[in-house]
Amino acid sequence: MNKITDLFKIKYPIIQGGMIWNSGYKLASAVSNAGGLGLIGAGSMYPEVLREHIQKCKKATSKPFGVNVPMLYPNIEEIMKIIVDEGVKIVFTSAGNPKTWTPYLKENGITVVHVVSSSVFAIKAQDAGVDAIVAEGFEAGGHNGREETTTLTLIPMVKEKITIPLIAAGGIATGRGMLATMVLGADGVQVGSRFAASLESSAHENFKETIINVKEGDTQLTLKELAPVRLIKNKFYQDVQQLYEKCPTKEELIDLLGRARAKRGMFEGDLIEGELEIGQIAGLIHDIKPAATIIQEMIADFETARKEIVNFDF
Repeated sequence: MNKITDLFKIKYPIIQGGMIWNSGYKLASAVSNAGGLGLIGAGSMYPEVLREHIQKCKKATSKPFGVNVPMLYPNIEEIMKIIVDEGVKIVFTSAGNPKTWTPYLKENGITVVHVVSSSVFAIKAQDAGVDAIVAEGFEAGGHNGREETTTLTLIPMVKEKITIPLIAAGGIATGRGMLATMVLGADGVQVGSRFAASLESSAHENFKETIINVKEGDTQLTLKELAPVRLIKNKFYQDVQQLYEKCPTKEELIDLLGRARAKRGMFEGDLIEGELEIGQIAGLIHDIKPAATIIQEMIADFETARKEIVNFDF
């Protein structure tokens, strides 16, 4: 039993990313039932919608699951109260200062994990009292770090600075990727893009089909002045790039982004004007599968790769 399976009381050290517009109770419960840790993505949910998903998830699985909370979103106080009231035992926080909510969550018996993009923030999160760290590399989809540090370099640098369990994220969709990060010092992995293209993902079918057709180089990190985000290069992305040619102000970027752009793309399926968030690893995702199959294939691939390394010679 490794540090992550022991911390969360799960079978495999695989955590599903709490992605906005993708991670409802159906995906979270499917991942948990298959031996991983499923996360409900609170970032795209109004408080009462989150409560409904938590309650449905409790009915759909008897296994541990958690909630991912990006702290930059509104209604944070109400969201945290609902999480406590509903008896959620695991919370992943991101996009904010871990000192703000970690004490409150810990006082209510909740295991807290914080997502970081640098070793500096990893140290701050550890000092804030979190139970584990997710170190997310530049390859990841969605909102990302400004430093553009890749997973390959980030994991050993964070490992050198912290003593609590470490979860690798960014560019991981296979068992071989999982093994690679664990060799570098991770105790487990968080997987987003691969689960976005699962049967249970709440994303629109248009978006899922787009994911499996993404090729190398089809995504880019942009909008650093607002909140860095990795997007598929659709018309909206091209509009952003054209605006950059004019040296836009922050206000002009906000005006172009508008409201509900991510919902429009990933949840409603607008592939032209929507914001399509996915990681670079999408170039290795070629089909839409049940979450349980994804986990089974990752574990089989992990074991095969591990045996190959044992027999490796040079």
